[in-house]
Amino acid sequence: MTPKRFETLAEAFGGDVARWPEADREAAADVMAAEPAWAEIILSRAGELDAALATYSSPQAPAGLTDRIAAAAPLVPTPQPRPRWMGWLLPIGMGAGLAAACAAGVVMGAVLSLSSSDAAGPPGLDPVVATADDDFSFDLDEDIG
Repeated sequence: MTPKRFETLAEAFGGDVARWPEADREAAADVMAAEPAWAEIILSRAGELDAALATYSSPQAPAGLTDRIAAAAPLVPTPQPRPRWMGWLLPIGMGAGLAAACAAGVVMGAVLSLSSSDAAGPPGLDPVVATADDDFSFDLDEDIG
């Protein structure tokens, strides 16, 4: 156990090593045996804090204070229940939106498949394909053969 770990445990669990986690007690005993004066200073400082905390008592509210606070608090209106038809309107609206999205997808799929099957277009017109100049290079003067 390092001295820093010993100090951290003393600050967290107090000056009584018996209240420390069981896994750390044996290592703490080794530290106390190796450096008894230093360990005594650390444990006594933690013990002073333990004693100060033991004398602390939480303040008690005067009798009737909670009743006076509750009486002075503004009343919160009770939320009105929703009409019954609103309970089914939201799911129906969401279902209608999903159905519309599906229908639009089917229509777009049909349109795209029809347009791709007619890619050649009317007779006599060749399809045009756009490409960027840097995709490839070619020489127009070169014979293709």
